[in-house]
Amino acid sequence: MTGGNNTEKVHWADVCASEVMQNTSHLIATGITPSGPIHIGNMREVVTGDLVYKAMIKKGLNAELIYNADDFDPLRKVYPFLPKSYEQYIGLPICDIPCPCGKHKSYAEHFLEPFLKALEELDVKPTVLRSSELYRSGKFTEEIKTVLENAAEIKEILERVSRRKLPDNWVPFYPICKKCKKISNAEILGHDPKNHIVKYRCECGYEGECDYSKGEGKLVWRVDWPMRWAKLNVTVEPFGKDHSAAGGSFDTGKEIVDKIFKSKPPYPVAYEWISLKGKGAMASSTGVAITIDSMLEIVPPDVLRYLIARSKPEKAITFDPGMGLLTLIDEYAKVAEKGDSREYELSKISSVATDIPFRHLVTVVQIATDDNAIIDVLKRSGYDVKNKEAVLKRAQRAKIWIEKYAPDMVKFTVQEKLPQEVYSINDKERYALEILASKMEGLSEWNAENLHNAVYKTGDEADTNPKDIFTCIYMAILGKERGPRAGWFLEALGREFVTKRIVEAVSAGAQ
Repeated sequence: MTGGNNTEKVHWADVCASEVMQNTSHLIATGITPSGPIHIGNMREVVTGDLVYKAMIKKGLNAELIYNADDFDPLRKVYPFLPKSYEQYIGLPICDIPCPCGKHKSYAEHFLEPFLKALEELDVKPTVLRSSELYRSGKFTEEIKTVLENAAEIKEILERVSRRKLPDNWVPFYPICKKCKKISNAEILGHDPKNHIVKYRCECGYEGECDYSKGEGKLVWRVDWPMRWAKLNVTVEPFGKDHSAAGGSFDTGKEIVDKIFKSKPPYPVAYEWISLKGKGAMASSTGVAITIDSMLEIVPPDVLRYLIARSKPEKAITFDPGMGLLTLIDEYAKVAEKGDSREYELSKISSVATDIPFRHLVTVVQIATDDNAIIDVLKRSGYDVKNKEAVLKRAQRAKIWIEKYAPDMVKFTVQEKLPQEVYSINDKERYALEILASKMEGLSEWNAENLHNAVYKTGDEADTNPKDIFTCIYMAILGKERGPRAGWFLEALGREFVTKRIVEAVSAGAQ
């Protein structure tokens, strides 16, 4: 299998597809609870499922990818991103809670909508299911009936496999209380299987009945999961490493799906977390997260796919939105240039292709004042800008990255007038700049390579360290000792501006 930067032809997703080929029809299930902003850590599950899906399609298998939005889960607490007024909704299904911004039909849709748009951009096109609709349409009625009739056996499985003690009167079903409206860990008083009625006493003290054929209650998570495997015929499912621990949800689910639903568990693809550099595992509830839609503002979607595709699922990923992101984009550009690896094949999205290096755009957008200027600078650098829309979209990503994530050492401002710092250069450096200005004026082609070579040749002729010459150039243009890669930088600024500024620096040093 491939992992890291390995470019062997057999990818881990192909291995997954090969190991389940005995069945010709497959359903790959993914799912997330939209209880908060859906971040790039969550993205690993869906993209992992999509990579396996695409590997199956390549092998000629009949496969479908689904995304189940667990919008029937309760709001567990008032998260840091919510106003205190949401305390009144704790315990209610998130599909029934008002939207925080008032523009969506529910709390769940508020977070789900941008995530689904991001999936489109990532070339992930699952069939989207919502738990609330599945429960309320009666799709799980017979399965819930089976669970309630076998509650004692399920309790025995959970206690034995997970090694935890459950209350004597435990039943794996949560009614939705008709009084307090909460998903209640209620005491179950009776079950009428013929009419699908459960009698309960809620924690709020209310006694009533619920009709589970109408979605007036739901199964507990450890039973809901294997129930869905059986009902939906799930054959492959990626999930976080916590579920795969000994005695965890997958272990209990395997036995429940076999003994209670007489079905088989899916092929498991357990994955590690994506952590944010310096901050640990991402979680919306703690505020340590970057949402997928905000990341797509700066990262081309094929690069985000590559972030997942290049590593085996069991390998943890540390995401650095600063300089690490530039390294990732550069790495993907090299892989794309070769174009012969499975990582690239599984990552590429044809609509986002462009040959302009992101690092170069980071320089260009800090030089150019508007879109037209960006196009002019890129043309001057010899880049194909026929698809202006794609080029400017990539340039906009570079602008946002600079604003939100770039370290100070990457940021710069081209000074309109000769900076005062230039007056500190010595006679030897001034002499070197004089030689350099002459060489620049005589260049047959104004490009990064020729400019870079001109500085080094000047260093030899003037007996001056090229590093010091570069420092003088940055001081003359930026007013500081460091800046972006000099060749690209000077090429982007153009011959007229650079030579004029270098001549001015020579004159200033002579005063």
